Amino acid sequence: MLIKGLKYIPPCQSRFSRQSIDAIVNEQYTTLRPNIQGCLDDHRMQLIEPREKEGFPSLKRMLYELQSKKLPRKLRIRARRERKVVQSILKILHNRPDIIIRRTDKSKVFYIGNATVFTEKASKYMLETEAYREISNEHCILSENHHLVISLLGSLLKNGAINQEQYRQISPSKNRSELAHLHFIPKPHKPDTPLRPIVAAIHAPATQLSKFLNDLLAPVFLRVARETTFINGIDLVRILEKYVIDKQLKPTTLFVSFDVENLYTMIPRQGALIALIEFLERYLPNKRIGTFSINDIVRMARLVLDTNVFVYENKYFRQIRGGAMGSAFTQTLANIYMFEWEQDLLQIQQANKEIYGRYIDDVFMTTNVPFAQIKDILERANKKDPNIRISYCIQSKIDFLDVTVTNDNGHLTTSIFHKSATEPYILPYTSDHPRHVYNNIPYAALLRAARICSNVDDFEMERVRIDLSLLLNEYPPSFISKHFIRFFEMNNATSVLNGLNTEAYHALHQKLLHQPTRREKQMQANGEDINPIPDVLKKKKPWDPNVMYAKYNYESGPRSAFQHKFRTWWKTHFGHEASSVEHVHIKFAVKTNRTLEDAFVNKRPPRHMLLRKPTNVLPPPESTRNTT
Repeated sequence: MLIKGLKYIPPCQSRFSRQSIDAIVNEQYTTLRPNIQGCLDDHRMQLIEPREKEGFPSLKRMLYELQSKKLPRKLRIRARRERKVVQSILKILHNRPDIIIRRTDKSKVFYIGNATVFTEKASKYMLETEAYREISNEHCILSENHHLVISLLGSLLKNGAINQEQYRQISPSKNRSELAHLHFIPKPHKPDTPLRPIVAAIHAPATQLSKFLNDLLAPVFLRVARETTFINGIDLVRILEKYVIDKQLKPTTLFVSFDVENLYTMIPRQGALIALIEFLERYLPNKRIGTFSINDIVRMARLVLDTNVFVYENKYFRQIRGGAMGSAFTQTLANIYMFEWEQDLLQIQQANKEIYGRYIDDVFMTTNVPFAQIKDILERANKKDPNIRISYCIQSKIDFLDVTVTNDNGHLTTSIFHKSATEPYILPYTSDHPRHVYNNIPYAALLRAARICSNVDDFEMERVRIDLSLLLNEYPPSFISKHFIRFFEMNNATSVLNGLNTEAYHALHQKLLHQPTRREKQMQANGEDINPIPDVLKKKKPWDPNVMYAKYNYESGPRSAFQHKFRTWWKTHFGHEASSVEHVHIKFAVKTNRTLEDAFVNKRPPRHMLLRKPTNVLPPPESTRNTT
């Protein structure tokens, strides 16, 4: 069962629920009815005809029928078998506190290890980074943090930086607020399996403020640093192929990669805020982003950092260095700090017409200087800032992100890099996801392969690998074949499938590699404006009364027919010809059942710990004061 991975959903979970069928149906009905009623009200539809009056009772009967109808025999047997396996694993985990189970970093597979060793590694990390301070006294820090956020938002509302709608969106809910909690995830792709700290703060008072601040600043940073920022491995391949066209690749060209150790945790808090101020002053033409002054932005940033309090191992801590992994704003702040740090390296690379690009804490460079010289440059960079420590690699063949880059005597090849310690993951075909989820998996895998692999032989090897992975995850051969053919036909490249035609593959590779993604199209549109307004500040599109969202829980068996049944029900009772809602378009918002990760990975402290309210002995945060 564990080999099925984190995202696997065992089938038909509602059939084993402690809730009665009536309770399950009432819950579904209560979720659906408000949106339906809202749609009818928007179109001022009065329920006059008998079929219209019968609409809602008929909906409830339909839901009851789908829930109570007997499962097909094979599905019923499989559902029972998988439930027993899940229950037996849960029993083992309950009886074996020495076993710890976690998701792994950068993959969707499980890690099972010794709980004592895991805890020792976590304690060592906290000790060595000196980023966390235990809180020992007992004042109401949760309420204090809540008050600090509300006070700052009130100040921003008063000075016109935010409006009433934004105030409501960013304000924390007093009833739902709770402290964050810290957990660690293992990185098996690195020696000795180090740990990465994650602060889970979904209901922490400053979480929505952190997200808002990230949405405000991230587009600005990306616009400024786009030429030296890698979005993904495909971005790297594009830049490398241009490097070849520009005749910069020589037989002696070397590739360099390095990563920054514990970037999010190790950046100095005050230094990061200074870097943020300098960045904004340098790159904001009007010293504002929309309605926000630099002072407003820095006050928000300081508050997000100052309110980072969490629970770990039944104790309370405050992060006093860096930012929290898991906080939306932390990545943008780290990017801005690194942007300042990397300027010396960037100038060297630009002077030599070499590549320099960064993906958060991973950097890729090309060089045509002697090995000793580039090593000396990197060593000097490593001593520039005591908070930034890098480990580097200099070779003619190198792995970066998900790409293997090779200089074969002046000839560039790129292919997909598979980390030896990281298991590849494809969602098993038997997982209880809606069927449309699976339709795009083969296409997306082939699309990625065609974009990254520079020659047809590497692409063919990757195609075979995808084929085998799909088969091992119980995808029917006919399904695989159908979607493989669909990929090649849609891209006019059947000769690649049938005969590995080199010229045809090169054309396919170039076409797909340079095909802009939706995100890139948006970035290009924003790039035309010198000082564009981030999406988070733009007025939301008004509610479209001609679109109705139907929320429902997907499950295999009779309930998988919900969409078809719902459309028929709607057409029969309300959306019939000449009715005021005849042209309403139905969109389905699908919710799925619990995954194996939900079932097996228990990292959340008891709720009473998250609601208990200590305070730090440190002086009150300065985030509500003016800083510039």
